[in-house]
Amino acid sequence: MNKNIKILEEQLNYKFKDKSLIIEALTHKSYKQPYDNERLEFLGDAVLDLIVGEYLFVKFRKSDEGKLSKIRASLVNETGFDKLARALSLGDYILLSNAEENNGGREKSSLLSNAFEAVMGAIYLEAGLDIVSKIAIDLIESNHDEISLDSLFRDFKTTLQELTQARFGITPEYRVLSSRGPDHLKEFEVGVFIEGREYARALGKSKKIAQQESAEVAVKMLKEEK
Repeated sequence: MNKNIKILEEQLNYKFKDKSLIIEALTHKSYKQPYDNERLEFLGDAVLDLIVGEYLFVKFRKSDEGKLSKIRASLVNETGFDKLARALSLGDYILLSNAEENNGGREKSSLLSNAFEAVMGAIYLEAGLDIVSKIAIDLIESNHDEISLDSLFRDFKTTLQELTQARFGITPEYRVLSSRGPDHLKEFEVGVFIEGREYARALGKSKKIAQQESAEVAVKMLKEEK
């Protein structure tokens, strides 16, 4: 572990009474201990789902279940938790095997996201829902420029499909044009095609992200063509 756990506790604004809990939350399965963070990750995932669900229920009182579910999905996912983990420099604290470390484990989105869930699960176990809820919401609010329906409820693939079906009677096609970088820092370039014509292309850390980015550009183009 490269950093003192006290620094992480200061960033979380929470001090663990049982240090073994935070150690377990930061222990990757590759580290070959009798324990790892997968059980706490499982718990943290469920806890964060509830916390964010309640937060959105209160914040967006006029939104229906379908919209609330989509907004929650935009926050409670690997990309969202990876962002929060990086804000805490969580990768510096994770206990990894040498092989996983040499493979860029400290920068892997999935590993960082899982560790964040495990840390939240550990705080929930020790301090309860009210405390972990405040910590999680403070982190979410301080790491998103704006939490609003406009900024969160952005599904450009759905918007693009609705536009192309109305205008052309077809659905858009997404093609992976290239991929680059090592496995732990992979980047994909995806193009979106309508009636065989390429409307846009974009880069992303995953195919889904690149598809959303290219769809956003294509939506703007179609609206300008109208």
